[in-house]
Amino acid sequence: MKLSICTDVMGNLSFTDMLDKCVKLGVEGIEMTGGGWSRAPHFRADELLADKGLLKTRLKEIEARGLEIAALNCSANPLDPGEMGKRHRKEMEQTIRLAGEIGVKTIVTMSGLPEAAPGDTVPNWLVYTKSWPDEMPERDRYQWEDRAFPLWHDLVKLAKEVGVERYALENFSAMLVWNPETLFRLRNEVGPSVGMNLDPSHLFWKGADPIASARALGDAIHHCHGKDTRIERGLADVNGLLELKDVTDVANRTWNYVAVGAGHDLQWWKEFFSVVRMVGYNDWVSLEMEDFTMSTEAGIQSSIDALQATISR
Repeated sequence: MKLSICTDVMGNLSFTDMLDKCVKLGVEGIEMTGGGWSRAPHFRADELLADKGLLKTRLKEIEARGLEIAALNCSANPLDPGEMGKRHRKEMEQTIRLAGEIGVKTIVTMSGLPEAAPGDTVPNWLVYTKSWPDEMPERDRYQWEDRAFPLWHDLVKLAKEVGVERYALENFSAMLVWNPETLFRLRNEVGPSVGMNLDPSHLFWKGADPIASARALGDAIHHCHGKDTRIERGLADVNGLLELKDVTDVANRTWNYVAVGAGHDLQWWKEFFSVVRMVGYNDWVSLEMEDFTMSTEAGIQSSIDALQATISR
């Protein structure tokens, strides 16, 4: 496996300063965003598709530093029923086309989350029982069969047209695909080009075991994020793990995203990467650093150190 970093964490730096920082950190690759919820500070897809000279210059800068593009990322909700959904789908498609143009084979993104019934105006994450109330089975069917399946058939077709080989859907909350079971529900419909961006941090707070998830996913692992979560002692015991507080309110949340090793020790991470490698994944691990309990610099460096010590080469 090779270590890369999601460059949004260095969004305050210019493109070239970001690349120089990556070299100093000792990573081999970069995962950059093309649009979606991110402002895409370093590699915006619409801008680069419109300016081939700028694209050529940026690719030369990456190559000159011995770095590789691990994946292009477009974290978005293309199934949102409002204007945001239209914009996100457009920016996802632009990111896919950009990846095809420069030979990047993996798109890290999200499945999307639609409304629960025709005419609804907001997405609805249905994570309670399908058997009650009576309208739940139809809401579930509508979200998957009427909304998600058609979108993903189209996106799979687009990927084939431009030469992108893999979609890696992050197991994020408030998405139709948020764990292995829901990933396979989509994959079984649209084909094996759709797999998971296995991100342990989200599975931790959902009560899953990412090592068991890796075993279940097997060759459906298309990318991997190095990101940790800490369940906060005492608070989680009282209030459970469904947390709505702001991510910066770290002292009062029942769980927090933390630097790698600050939630689970290095022995856990060694086992995780060993199992991921054992089931067939031997590609990029991208650090995604969102720890608000410490400085950004400290979080990046401690996470890099932990990942360098634990990923399976």
